[in-house]
Amino acid sequence: MADGAFGLTKELERETAGVWAKVKDHVTPLEWPAQARLISEINRLKRERDAVILAHNYMTPEIFHGVGDYVGDSLGLAKEAARLDAKVIVQAGVHFMAETSKILSPEKTVLIPDLRAGCSLASSITGADVRLIKQRYPGLPVVTYVNTTADVKAETDICCTSANAVQVVEWAAREWGVDRVILIPDEFLARNVAAQTTVGIIAWKGRCEVHERFTVADIAEMRAAYPGAEILAHPECPEDVLAAADFAGSTAAMTDYVEARRPKQVVMITECSMASNVAGDVPGVQFIGPCNLCPHMKRITLQNIHDCLLNMQFEVTVPADMIERGRLAVQRMIDLPPPAIPARYDLVKARHHVDVELI
Repeated sequence: MADGAFGLTKELERETAGVWAKVKDHVTPLEWPAQARLISEINRLKRERDAVILAHNYMTPEIFHGVGDYVGDSLGLAKEAARLDAKVIVQAGVHFMAETSKILSPEKTVLIPDLRAGCSLASSITGADVRLIKQRYPGLPVVTYVNTTADVKAETDICCTSANAVQVVEWAAREWGVDRVILIPDEFLARNVAAQTTVGIIAWKGRCEVHERFTVADIAEMRAAYPGAEILAHPECPEDVLAAADFAGSTAAMTDYVEARRPKQVVMITECSMASNVAGDVPGVQFIGPCNLCPHMKRITLQNIHDCLLNMQFEVTVPADMIERGRLAVQRMIDLPPPAIPARYDLVKARHHVDVELI
């Protein structure tokens, strides 16, 4: 068959044309032939293995748009993991996400393309730490960010994401009949939640190495250089960064904001690939830096996804007792009625300004 554009066969060019349309601003024509062939081969292997790929928003565009069967934030991927029929789940994300998939689908084979794909936030706390926290604050519910390991989830009453953290904290306070809740491990998420609720927050000093590096000075520089740009920030950033932004919300909330408003220029204060992936679905919107790369997310590539499926390698397992206890916490989160809209963190019109109790 004669070659088409990029030296690809006409068949492969047609097969991957839709992906190229979404990634062409982020992938060079020199890179594309190799990526197109890998995308085709990965999609073939998925059919053979009865596998699906869960791709987080921080995956690079060729993964997100090219091979992801289900894409989105941690909450969305957790829900998909719970209801999938496929025999194999490949987690295009980091290790705690793969553990969450295993907790929710213990009968399935869960693979991760690189076992070193960790998370600074998940590494900041252990199950033993949570047990000590519960001894110090007996009777208070433990709300744990889904960005945590299986042993931490096993010590948790209910999980949350940035999209529903305020809702979960208020639910836990009502259910336990208390006025304070333990919200771990992200310090900045806890502080930003505290400004949106009257429930007292006890927090842990864990941080995301991507989001903690953003500063108010970054926003000031962007406003000076691009005065018409709308600036969106993730709630894992420090409070003053959120207060300086035009909008602050979860990854889902930021995506919804851009898709609904279609501003001419947008700055996303979050991981770099988030903006690249949203850009593929909103042509005409210009996305401007700054952004920070997550070194753990970037360990996942088309090549190691291919090798993972080809060799059925790097299986993620969780002890049965952790699965049983962790599933309750994750399932409680999933079973809550979803918020009418993904959480917005409005620190300008916050209900009140209080400090959290930092453990």
